[in-house]
This record gives sequence, C-alpha cells and structure tokens, in this order.
Amino acid sequence: MRREASAVRADFAEQAAKIGFAFAHIDGETYWDESVRYVFSRREIEDDLEAATSELAALCHELIRRIMVTERMMERLGVPDHARDVIAESWNRRDPTLYGRFDFAYDGKAPPKLLEYNADTPTSLFESSVVQWFWLEQMIASGQLPRGADQFNSLHEKLIVRWTRIGAGRFLHLSCLRDSVEDSGTTAYVEECARQAGLQTSLIDMGDIGLAPGRGFIDRSGRDIALMFKLYPWEWMFGEGFGKAPELRAARFIEPAWKMLLSNKGVLALLWEIAPGHPNLLPCFFEDDPRAAELGARFARKPLFSREGGNVELHDGDGVVTGPDLAYGGRFVRQALNPLPDFSGNYPVCGCWLVGDEPAGLGLREDVSPITGNRSRFIPHAIVD
Repeated sequence: MRREASAVRADFAEQAAKIGFAFAHIDGETYWDESVRYVFSRREIEDDLEAATSELAALCHELIRRIMVTERMMERLGVPDHARDVIAESWNRRDPTLYGRFDFAYDGKAPPKLLEYNADTPTSLFESSVVQWFWLEQMIASGQLPRGADQFNSLHEKLIVRWTRIGAGRFLHLSCLRDSVEDSGTTAYVEECARQAGLQTSLIDMGDIGLAPGRGFIDRSGRDIALMFKLYPWEWMFGEGFGKAPELRAARFIEPAWKMLLSNKGVLALLWEIAPGHPNLLPCFFEDDPRAAELGARFARKPLFSREGGNVELHDGDGVVTGPDLAYGGRFVRQALNPLPDFSGNYPVCGCWLVGDEPAGLGLREDVSPITGNRSRFIPHAIVD
C-alpha cells in the first residue's frame, strides 16, 4: 500500500458532468481529490481487506442472532423500548439489506482493524462505484497506470443484481434530505441502480412522507409507500412523531430496522465480547464497564450514536484530539487506540463495501486530521502488481 502523486485529468469537469458527479467540491472545499492515489497489491486487497470484510460480515450476523435472544443486549445498545419489537420483527422476517461499509485502519502491513460499521446510512457509494472506476479506465487509457491495473470494485453490478432480488417488481420510493448535495447524489445513484434492475421508482424528500392512520405511509400524491430506501438514520426515525406508530411495522425499509443495531458503536464492544482477540477487531468496552480501565490512557471514545466523526475523542496518553461537536452524547464506548497510518501528514480510512453479504468494493477517505469527518477527501485507488 502506497500513496503517490497522480495526474489530474485536464477535462475532469467535463468527465464529471457526463456521469452526473455534482459534488466533487462541497461548500467550496475539494471532496474528490485525484491529484493523489492509493496503490495496493492484489494480496493486500484479497487476503487482507476483502477477507476481513467477509469475515466480519459473518460475525455481525452471528451477533444479531445473539442480540435477538434477549432484550438485554438491546438495552445495552440504548435502543428505545418502542423500537425493539420493530427491530426484532424486521430480523425475524429476514428483511433484506442492500449495502453497508466497514471502515478499517490499514497500512498494508498489519491486519485491517475495524473502526466502525456504517451499516444504516453509508455514503460515498457513487464515488466508490462509478466515479473512481471511470477514473481508473481513463488513467489506463492515458498511460498513467499500466494496462493490468485493476480496482477492488464490483459495486455497480452487484447493486443491480441485489435490487432485482429485493425489489421483485415492486414500486420503490427513495428518500433523503434533499438539501444535502451528497445525500441527494447518493440517493439518485441508488435509484439509477434500482431502475437498471427494472424497478419503477420515485425519489422524494423525507418531508414528502405522510402517515395515514390505519393505512400506512404515503407520498404527497397519496401513493402508498410499500418499499422505501431511506438515507435517514433509524435512530432519527424512531425519534420522529411517527416513531411509535404501529404502521411503522407494516412498511418495508432499506436499510431494515435490524441494521440500526449494527450501526451502533456499542456493537464494537459486543463484537469484542463474542470474538475476543479477533485479528480484525480492537479491544472495546462500554465506558461504564470496569474492563474499560484495561485500555489505560490510549483509547478512542465514541458515542453510541455518532456520525461523521462527531464528538469522537482520541486519547493517546499525552493529549486528546477531538472530532467536530455535533451534539452527540449519551453513552460511550472506549476502543483501544489504533492510529490511522500517516502518509506525509494524511490519514486514510479504508471503507470496504458489502452488497448484501458479499464484499463489493473499496473507497478511501483521507484527512489531515486523524479523525475522518464529513469534509474528508475521497481518494481513488488502483491495484497494481
């Protein structure tokens, strides 16, 4: 694994427009950065990152099975009482999952270490799937990369196949907070994959969803919402006015309610409980667990419900690095500190994608801060042996 300079395409703006990539810059800051690239060997991808993704996906499913045996684990995860039956029912029905993303600290030498699982509303999907694939093809065509160069990336094909299985000819609503250019772009891409799978779709804002008591969720035209992709966290859903409505059980959501458990940082502690010493896990404990003291003065402190690095703290014994204050509080976990690799002052996170239960691709985000946040840059990658 190495980070190296890469030629920026002279016609990048034109190429981005062709594929509908409208958020290469967000709020005037560079988001997509192709002035550099990360290069991996095939062994690093297949034996380390892809294998870890597959292994942890299976371990997470085993954990969900254990959580469903007793409500005690849901209580430890801070799941509100009114959400527990909805979650359990979604798992018992085996409501299907579309995708998820494991974020790893990885330097090409030591095994990848899981930092968190973005199981509910992961973004950077379009960049990982389409944008960096076109970049790779054009880098090869221009001679900037060798002809044998490849990429850990089967996302697009697998998403279409997955929608074929999930959709089964049903009408699909897709929703997000459309004021967010990144969320809108991600949701529009998911819609395109669903359409290529043969589904009829409607893309709406979260504010366009209504609740007809006794009937269920509807859109502004009065159409029933029977199957909906939502780029909106489950913990927010359960906090809404409709969060206790019985109709919440009738609709089918992508991601399903049981994925809320895996997006909770408490899962990092529960995974360590069922698989202590696993090579891809870090020691992790709920903060009120006496065993958290075993970590000493070097640990990452993370809220159970946190996104975009919000309110994360990195304690290294000498000082504390903090993420943005996004008002995430409540309960915390402490995870053994595993600093991101340092490439000349840049700290990358390897985001490994699942489609269904299958490893499907890699997207890298990097920052000059060791805490990855909403403004961290996306860097393309290539496999070169």
